[in-house]
Amino acid sequence: MADRLAFRKEWRKIFLDSSCTCVIKHISIMKSIESPENVRRWFLRQVSELWPLAAGSLSLRTGPCIREHCSACQRGEGHASYALYGRKKNRRFSVYVPEELVPLVQQAVNNGRKLEQLLREAGLRYTVALKAKRAAAGASVRKSKAR
Repeated sequence: MADRLAFRKEWRKIFLDSSCTCVIKHISIMKSIESPENVRRWFLRQVSELWPLAAGSLSLRTGPCIREHCSACQRGEGHASYALYGRKKNRRFSVYVPEELVPLVQQAVNNGRKLEQLLREAGLRYTVALKAKRAAAGASVRKSKAR
């Protein structure tokens, strides 16, 4: 039992040390290599793979129909249909989505969410690249003033 505990502690230490090393190495490489133009190229390459695109959510909704004596509505089941919900100029909208188009619209919504994640990552990477570029320019200015 003591051997198992010792093994687990050692394994955790090795795993955490290697994980931290990888993250630190990635950050240092990212800072030293990436320029604002590199970030731009990376972003455009990632976005080019995202089509179709849609913002919003796809939902299955149930509701009554307009027929007076519908057996499904009388049982309380209603009729199911899909709708794309979203916003346009601060107003909510919903659009009916036929059953056969649901997979395509769902893919578009998923790609829209991926695009939002890419925007957040690009903003961070771009800011870090600009700061690194400014620091490098500042270092060269300081060196020339010191001479």
